[in-house]
Amino acid sequence: MSISPRLSILLPAWNAAATLGGALGSIRRQSEPDFECIVVDDGSDDATARIVTEVARRDARFRLISQPRGGLVAALNRGIGHCRGGLIARMDADDLMHRRRLERQAGALDADPSLSALGCRVRIFPRSQLSQGMRRYEAWLNGMATPDVVRREAFVECPIAHPTLMIRARLLRDLGYRARGWPEDYDLVLRLLAEGHRIGVVPERLHLWRDQPDRLSRRDPTYGLDRFTACKAAFLADGLLRNRPSYVLWGYGDTGRALRRALLTHGRAPSHVVELHPGRLGDQCGGRPGNRIHGAPVIRPEALLELRPRALVVSVAGAGPRAEIRAALAAMGFQEGRDFVCAA
Repeated sequence: MSISPRLSILLPAWNAAATLGGALGSIRRQSEPDFECIVVDDGSDDATARIVTEVARRDARFRLISQPRGGLVAALNRGIGHCRGGLIARMDADDLMHRRRLERQAGALDADPSLSALGCRVRIFPRSQLSQGMRRYEAWLNGMATPDVVRREAFVECPIAHPTLMIRARLLRDLGYRARGWPEDYDLVLRLLAEGHRIGVVPERLHLWRDQPDRLSRRDPTYGLDRFTACKAAFLADGLLRNRPSYVLWGYGDTGRALRRALLTHGRAPSHVVELHPGRLGDQCGGRPGNRIHGAPVIRPEALLELRPRALVVSVAGAGPRAEIRAALAAMGFQEGRDFVCAA
């Protein structure tokens, strides 16, 4: 191993003995040999440390960093300080890497200096217990093809499966991870995009992403749907809606209502609500006013032309309806990212 390896793998672990051996085995089989793997044991009370120690005894590219239980963000930031490679690849203790993941991702970053980070496509497993919702999410996630698509979809869901992330080390050292009461991985991606960084995707399934009932994202309230919404609202308030106390909200279903509430905490309230549902539109014929939602007039899409340059937030679930709305807005001359965002 070189004194400064080409890349570092950052792998936090807590009571991961049941799956860690498989994860480390998939790393050892990588076609790219010039790496180090930094495993941060976050106060485990099972065999996690022993498993890493045994692997490190046989392969000096693996190093164990132990700390008292401090949580995922603390473990990640501790690990960053030990990474010596020019690139840092994230990995989780219950996942598996395709043997060419590191090679493909590092090669893509080397070939395109304009990219700050990238992910790859995933296969979620075990398939036998995969819900239809997770299958749809996998398909959406694997539809990320370019940095422009990643940026466009960033407020719909997190567009990068975080265990697949590879990022330039100097950048991750500058940014680090933050504990803000919402998902630290989504927070990092949105910060990168807010600073103008380009995030790409290697269009190959190079990561096996385990979905299990006791994974952190299912049992920790930090990863609840309301916390994702809070994260989106914070970045929208500081981005598209900066210096704009009001905006137009398209959609008032479950997602639209939740986002409206979250944006209110940042002093942003909808001036108008766009709807197609006749019951919400009310009677707008004959000069009679239509309905209002929390004081905001409910309008039809064609009325948006009269409200420019007010910012528009489209909060509609479903890729099909969002595609139709995007097409309609483009036909009216609205530019995504400048005039509106989709935030499901």
